[in-house]
Amino acid sequence: MAAQKGKDLLLKVDSDGLGVFTTVAGLRARSLAFSTDIVDVTHSESVNEWRELLAGAGTKTARISGSGIFKDAASDEIVRNYFFSGIIRNWQIIIPDFGTVQGAFQITALEYAGNHDGELTFEMSLESAGELSFTAL
Repeated sequence: MAAQKGKDLLLKVDSDGLGVFTTVAGLRARSLAFSTDIVDVTHSESVNEWRELLAGAGTKTARISGSGIFKDAASDEIVRNYFFSGIIRNWQIIIPDFGTVQGAFQITALEYAGNHDGELTFEMSLESAGELSFTAL
């Protein structure tokens, strides 16, 4: 895969709960991380005392974080409402020349900042709240 522009990673939310996805923000920096907790099944008879793991077990999670500027007042209102209400909604993360990750996320952090001579910026974190799907391009 050739190098991609970071700005092409898009974050969209199901803004009405009916499957209509809206781009929420102009993210200047963003990341998407996946992780899996392991289930350790090591016991007294494990070969040479090496750790053993249970295949296919554990909890899978995804975290999205980003910072930037909101696209418009409507997208700011959507995100703010979801955060203060604790709403879990479907989101799409579009990864250029790779695919789309989609599923339920909850906003777990929302920060606003700004200089007196600049635009209002935000930082936001989302945590997965259910099964995610991946659709390759």
